[in-house]
Amino acid sequence: MEGVYADRAAAGRALGAALARDGRTRGAMVLALPRGGVPVAAEVAAALDAALDVLVVRKLGVPGHEELAMGAVAAGGVRVLDQRVVREAGVDGEAIADVTRRGREEVDRQEAVFRGDRTPLAPQAARAIVVDDGLATGSTMRAAVRALRAMAAATIVVAVPVGSAPAVESLRDEADAVVCPCVPEPFVAVGAWYERFEPVGEDEVRALLARLSPR
Repeated sequence: MEGVYADRAAAGRALGAALARDGRTRGAMVLALPRGGVPVAAEVAAALDAALDVLVVRKLGVPGHEELAMGAVAAGGVRVLDQRVVREAGVDGEAIADVTRRGREEVDRQEAVFRGDRTPLAPQAARAIVVDDGLATGSTMRAAVRALRAMAAATIVVAVPVGSAPAVESLRDEADAVVCPCVPEPFVAVGAWYERFEPVGEDEVRALLARLSPR
């Protein structure tokens, strides 16, 4: 299937242009979901002349079927569980607690690796644009939005280049606004809408953040 975006940088430029036309983004900070969201968010931050930081969120996979998300955890102790998946997969409380613990440990590790000694941006009373390279189920982004609510962000805009219709609609109930230029049907997968969709390495994330993040 032919992608509509050449790569994440091209997707970020298109998304940045769309956001620049939205008055709610003036004076906002840009928070990227690593790792795939960072190259997209870097272009968005450049288009808006905004500060860039990461908001680390970790998917919680069903034990034995880790590719199936039963929820996610984010900074600040936030956890989102998809009770339908938990129920249908028969995951008990002990297993959920174990997966959650490991997920939170990885959140802490990634924050230290990606941000280094830079002070995190403070979203309290701020306009926050949270960016990823796409929305499939939306569970990871939902955790990110709830984390920002817990941090008392004034306005939360979810911004992605492409997303499934159910995920986009579900996020409209969580965020103050959702900007998603491409909502294809059938959706298939996020990567289907990129011509190049290679994994994003930790070195690339660190380099982009070092260039665009305030000290």
